[in-house]
Amino acid sequence: MNWQADWGLRLRMFVTMFLLFALYIVFAGVITAYVGGGLFLFALMFGGFSLVQYYFSDTLTLRSMGAKTVSRDEYPQLHASIERLSQQADLPKPKVAVVDSQVPNAFATGRNQRNAAVCVTTGLMRTLDRDELDGVLAHELSHVKNRDMMVMTIASFLSTIAFMMVRWGAFFGGGHGRGRQGGGGGIVVAILISLVVWIVSYLLIRALSRYREFAADRGAAAITGNPSALASALLKISGQMDKVPKEDMREEAEMNAFFIIPIKSGVVGRLFSTHPSTERRVEQLRQLEREIQSA
Repeated sequence: MNWQADWGLRLRMFVTMFLLFALYIVFAGVITAYVGGGLFLFALMFGGFSLVQYYFSDTLTLRSMGAKTVSRDEYPQLHASIERLSQQADLPKPKVAVVDSQVPNAFATGRNQRNAAVCVTTGLMRTLDRDELDGVLAHELSHVKNRDMMVMTIASFLSTIAFMMVRWGAFFGGGHGRGRQGGGGGIVVAILISLVVWIVSYLLIRALSRYREFAADRGAAAITGNPSALASALLKISGQMDKVPKEDMREEAEMNAFFIIPIKSGVVGRLFSTHPSTERRVEQLRQLEREIQSA
């Protein structure tokens, strides 16, 4: 298979960002009209902090997960695999990191292709064989090539502003809530509007996130030419999740959007998952395998 630009993913990214941008233009106008500049000023301050966080996203994400950047001497085979797959994907080699964790998983982070990192857990390396691990690494490199981390970070930043304004709106709006619509009533309206905006943006981001996983799976198949290896890896990882201690699951659940397979959190968690079901992903990969064999 040859790497092909995923126009479906690009269109979905554009539509999602356009809708989020339009949503927040309306949001900012209504908030300012109802409670004055207090909440909006808070949003700008929080936004500035988030931009700094985004600029250092690779370092901050690795630290938050307890990941350690490793040298070629420490993990020669892992480095060799990522270097080879990066060349096949026409990407600069990212930083290589490892998390000492029983949870078999992997993620990519970084604001662009030249400031990226690919991280795997020790549990993943113990669980998968070489071809399966290559499939997972190629999946993460596909996220880097598609600039998924940048898009999802920006989209999530917008959603987070609305969530924080719902959570802290009364406190930050109290001193400025004597605007045109009358004190407490204006604050209540602003909080309700923030809640609606957060829900809509949350659903848009989840829909985009699930599609990007399909796109990264297809990208991994194009990079390795071996879709069945990634399918096998997904089934192994999914099967191992149930054996991981609950304490380890809780510690890492906040990184679901970045993982190759999310940590499940009940029926509601699966309903609003950042990832499509493993079964659907495996079926797509098997279809790609059939296409390769018949070509």
